[in-house]
Amino acid sequence: MIGSPGRKTVKALLHLVRKETRADAVVLNGENAAGGFGITPEIVREFLDLGVDVITTGNHVWDKKEILPVLDREPRLLRPANYPPGNPGRGSVTVQVGGKQLAVLNLQGRTFMPPVDDPFRAADALLDEIREQADFVVVDFHAEATSEKQALAHYLDGRVAAVVGTHTHVQTADQRVLPKGTAAITDLGLTGSLGGVIGMKAEISIQRQILLARGERMQPADDDLHLQGVV
Repeated sequence: MIGSPGRKTVKALLHLVRKETRADAVVLNGENAAGGFGITPEIVREFLDLGVDVITTGNHVWDKKEILPVLDREPRLLRPANYPPGNPGRGSVTVQVGGKQLAVLNLQGRTFMPPVDDPFRAADALLDEIREQADFVVVDFHAEATSEKQALAHYLDGRVAAVVGTHTHVQTADQRVLPKGTAAITDLGLTGSLGGVIGMKAEISIQRQILLARGERMQPADDDLHLQGVV
């Protein structure tokens, strides 16, 4: 969900998608919800009130300092579990949906990403913790490299219901069910503009590439809005 265009798209379409698919729960990655960088307490409250059951994040969760106390206070707002101990927040939550217990795990990759602890061992530890509580487990793996995402999906095959990738903002066409029953996709894509560059204004992205400097801060694009994800 990229900035205000992404938020507008979710607010306009979520109830229709939920009705058409009869979805029991909604898990939303919100790390780019505030201007494309981070999430604020107000946005968290807005989307929980809208009916989102769990909000996951990634490396941009730390961009807005006002969210740090909320990470400790609101169990349905997750940050990747494999950040070192001592950071605010948690990386998993179990919620009741349709009479069943759904556990959501949030992990972050290490390839071409900021340094974090091993997501594979973190997944093992989390699954040991929630084994007796959860009927279903869904994993949001926030990672850059396709190979790392697919490796984790195979590693968890048969132990979780689904492993879905986030971070690249480009939806992949490799959705499948692995041999032991786990559903997997390398990246969910984005909710926001498909008319720009990974949800951001194309002209700013082009200028930054040409000048090889940071230049103007990236801004969410607002044309060709789509809601992407999996059911």
